[in-house]
Amino acid sequence: MDGDDGLPVEEVGAWSKEKIALLCKYVSISRGVRAKWIGPGNAGATYIDLFCGPGRAKIRRTGEFIEGGCVAAWNESVRSKTPFSSVYIADADPDRLEFARKRLTVAGAPVEAFHGEAVDTAKTIRAKLDQYALHFAFVDPYNLGAFDFSVIETLSKRKRIDMMVHISKMDLQRNTGLNVRAQKSAFDKFVPGWRLVVDTNQPFTTVRRAVFDLWKAKVIKLGMAASTDMQLITGSRGQHLYWLTLAARHELALAFWKAATDSGQGQLF
Repeated sequence: MDGDDGLPVEEVGAWSKEKIALLCKYVSISRGVRAKWIGPGNAGATYIDLFCGPGRAKIRRTGEFIEGGCVAAWNESVRSKTPFSSVYIADADPDRLEFARKRLTVAGAPVEAFHGEAVDTAKTIRAKLDQYALHFAFVDPYNLGAFDFSVIETLSKRKRIDMMVHISKMDLQRNTGLNVRAQKSAFDKFVPGWRLVVDTNQPFTTVRRAVFDLWKAKVIKLGMAASTDMQLITGSRGQHLYWLTLAARHELALAFWKAATDSGQGQLF
């Protein structure tokens, strides 16, 4: 639909505001570390978004326009006086990708755009990342089926990288039966090889927990840690939609995330 800046936008639920606010909060809190990596003679600080969308959205019920993740993160880095030195965005939809690129260009971002599925663009972008630079990736897939674990594997090959990750709690809970019965399922992409480890004859609640625990274990094998501080994003009727967490190597990044997230999120399942 038409946006308020002359470019099309996509319609989203009101809960997207909370997700973007948390993204910006983390970008702001981590500004002190980022400052050490930007400027002349330094390797730089990179922002990565593999599911960037058009860069702007309209709240479904209120009609309010908000920034998409990539635009919001860039603008927050500018406000905090520590702008990212490189911005890499990607999306499977060429039109959405181009709208985001145009918006970031207008905002003054040093942006490069890559069209394709995340499993492919992650490899392309990783090859461009300076091994001595600091990197921050926002992994915000549309659903669990789009969250291929190889994306995490690919990006983790750069030593200094943190990833803010969207995990669909709704898909984990609502579609457990479908994933167990299907020959191929979203779980197979999210946690490759899960059927070899998880007993599918258990109650679905136990299966869900085992699948998620296995995902965390696979992240740890990559030399990273998935924070235990999970931010729950809920819908307009209080329904549980998804979790946001941080995967990082450095304890300081996990401490920043803990400071950014709210407390009292309750149980994962």
